[in-house]
Amino acid sequence: QVQLVESGGGLVQPGGSLRLSCAASGRFFSFYDMGWYRQAPGKQRELVATITNEGRTNYADPVKGRFTISRDNGKKTVYLQMNSLKSEDTAVYYCNAEWTSSNYWGQGTQVTVSS
Repeated sequence: QVQLVESGGGLVQPGGSLRLSCAASGRFFSFYDMGWYRQAPGKQRELVATITNEGRTNYADPVKGRFTISRDNGKKTVYLQMNSLKSEDTAVYYCNAEWTSSNYWGQGTQVTVSS
């Protein structure tokens, strides 16, 4: 069993930056592929970025070059550095952990980009 707790969301102006954190509890964190997803009002949840247990990363086209996903297995934490934020990045951001048939979600953290 893995529990995920996101933090770091908030209100930021366009062009600003935020760093989201996702702290995991439980065993075998280093085995999990981790990801960030987001859901804007009235829209489906969508992939933002993923990082495998080997450190390979993948990004959705809208965030390439602006967002960076990373992980610290010693701290059981995955991060999402978000730069050059746009109003269209406004959403609830969710952390995801996946390993074999196990799949876990955090409760989400709100990111609002507005002047």
